Amino acid sequence: MPRISNLRLAAVLFVVLTPCAPIQAQAPTPAQLDATARDVTRLESLRAVKDLQRSYAQYAQFGLWNDMADLFSPHGKIVWGDEVVEGRSAIARWIAAHGGPASDPGALNTELIDDPLVNLSVDGQSAKGRWRGLALRGDGKGRAWMEGGLYENEYVLEGGRWKIATLHYYPQYEGDYRTGWSNVGQKSLPIIPYHFRVDETGIPVPNPQGPPPASGATVMALSNRVANLNDQDDIRNLQNAYGYYVDMRMWDDVTDLFAADGMIDIGGKVYKGKAGVREAMQQMGPQGLSHGILNDHLPFDTLVSVMPGGLEAFTRGTELAMIGDADAGTSSWQVNVFRNRFVREDGLWKIREMRITPVMDADHGTGWGTGGRLGAVRPPMPAWLGPNPATGKPVATAGFKLADTKALSGPAPEGSRPETTDLSDVQRRLLRSLAWDGTENVSSAYGNCLDDFQWPCMSGIFAEKGNKQSPFAGYYFGRDRIAGAATAMYGKTPDPSTVMRERLAVHWRIAPVINVSHDGRSALLRTYLFHPNTGKYDASSGEPNKPGSIQTGMYPNDQVVLEDGIWRLWTLTIDEPYMMMPDWQGGWSAAKPPAPGGGMRASPLLQRYPPDLLLTDLGRREEGFAGGTGTKIDWPGILPMWFHYRNPVSGREPPHYWPDCVPCEIRPEVRLTSNGYQMPPTGPSVDGVELTLPDPADAPKAVK
Repeated sequence: MPRISNLRLAAVLFVVLTPCAPIQAQAPTPAQLDATARDVTRLESLRAVKDLQRSYAQYAQFGLWNDMADLFSPHGKIVWGDEVVEGRSAIARWIAAHGGPASDPGALNTELIDDPLVNLSVDGQSAKGRWRGLALRGDGKGRAWMEGGLYENEYVLEGGRWKIATLHYYPQYEGDYRTGWSNVGQKSLPIIPYHFRVDETGIPVPNPQGPPPASGATVMALSNRVANLNDQDDIRNLQNAYGYYVDMRMWDDVTDLFAADGMIDIGGKVYKGKAGVREAMQQMGPQGLSHGILNDHLPFDTLVSVMPGGLEAFTRGTELAMIGDADAGTSSWQVNVFRNRFVREDGLWKIREMRITPVMDADHGTGWGTGGRLGAVRPPMPAWLGPNPATGKPVATAGFKLADTKALSGPAPEGSRPETTDLSDVQRRLLRSLAWDGTENVSSAYGNCLDDFQWPCMSGIFAEKGNKQSPFAGYYFGRDRIAGAATAMYGKTPDPSTVMRERLAVHWRIAPVINVSHDGRSALLRTYLFHPNTGKYDASSGEPNKPGSIQTGMYPNDQVVLEDGIWRLWTLTIDEPYMMMPDWQGGWSAAKPPAPGGGMRASPLLQRYPPDLLLTDLGRREEGFAGGTGTKIDWPGILPMWFHYRNPVSGREPPHYWPDCVPCEIRPEVRLTSNGYQMPPTGPSVDGVELTLPDPADAPKAVK
């Protein structure tokens, strides 16, 4: 890769970030400006709805019952199973009683509400959203419990602010920590009705109707608003990319993500500079995973705030960590709140400050009932990113000590992002952010349809020429073959109005890294598979038929396209399982190497409904995976972790790098570029255009 100077890099960034021919751009009409302003407002509304729900989860962490209630419309309500609670005062009392003593020393009230599928209404005045929920609760006095289920919520725009109209929770599984979770009521469970039709999963913001209202907008004002949306996407990608590197202990890559004066604050202990960042990471162990090591740190409910000018940004969210060494028989949970600061340098976003506040740290065997290793303490409350989104008022503290937010790495950068006078360029960049939300929606839809065995739904979210891997077997091309494989493996699609299920296999697709093309019509997607499993109790024995458990996997090479105005999956690949709990009590540390011939096996689809492309045809790409090539690796062995992207800051190539779709090398006709789509960038990029950086050969190499 050629070397270029900083001056040359600045010139490249200027060309990318400024319109190609602003002098020749025709002045837009007021009607065109008004229509674009309406489109921008509608996407901002969609994201405001998501952030409203994320705020609800974050407030619960610190028992801010009144702030949670203030997120509701004055006539809002909670429907929780058979319970109905209406009005803010009643809602505040109900969630306080339900959440327990969250502000007491040693107590825990972590609500994880993520994997969103949100649709704005045609008139832009309301929205509906489907979310997965998992709550970890404890009173600090010995009791710990868990609750999991689905939300189908409604939101309304009132007085210029989005509010929750109905929070409708469908309980699915719960349990005391000692015994693990099982189906609610020890019963079989129904399929939760969808608020969407199949095609609507790929249309998060529908086309508006009628003429747009007068906006008085200018091209530059709209450009700044769209740039803010684009920056949110880049920051979210960077935050989630950090998590994947931590999972694999890729400390070289973690360090690359930080600015030269970056720092990490972990529970008050500060590490400064890139050497300090590396030192902080090595507190978790040496670079690279060895046999039996689990180091997963999963981000949930992440909020992103970009500062005016677009040179500084912040994130805040909850991190659930599953850590352990199966060979040593150790395993533990952690819950942390992260509040991070980012800066734009040479056109690229970097992490400048990372502040991690421990909330819970507990051995898996004993749980968090008495506060775990942190004991009966009240952690400081990390600062919020802004006021309550529904009221505009400062967020309460509930008696918690606020963590220090004084900058430790210098003042905020000065200046602002480049602006444009070309309305068509603003519209193109708006489509890029709409692609981010469309991709997130269809990603969530896949997991929901799969959970419910709804094969027309699952296959219907694929593009006409889409392809999908069926685990441990191979790839199927086209919607009919995708649906046929699912039917052959699991049986016919059940009637959602009558079917009851004894067990649930829940597919959370979280922490998306979404790289969007310059034209906004195609995207590359990576998500983590968080896979709780549950079952009902056996009445005769009083024990679950299949105790609650967790397994994990990775969707590393998915692609999404805009087809006929609808975002659809182009290709889907699942690499799994990276970790499997043998049982709840032993957790992930109870896993032992299987006997020869044991562990995960190739799929029965190989005989029932042979794939169009076998995993064994893919050579090294499927080495170690069940049904693939080479020696099969079962947890607590460490499967290879593949990435579709290089380091988004340094361009460092990961040891297992597969930028295009997995079947593409053997079937080049299924490439995006063979079907009229752009290949999105897979390395450091600005506005969907990949940058040429100095040769990373001079940087330390990743340990392979």
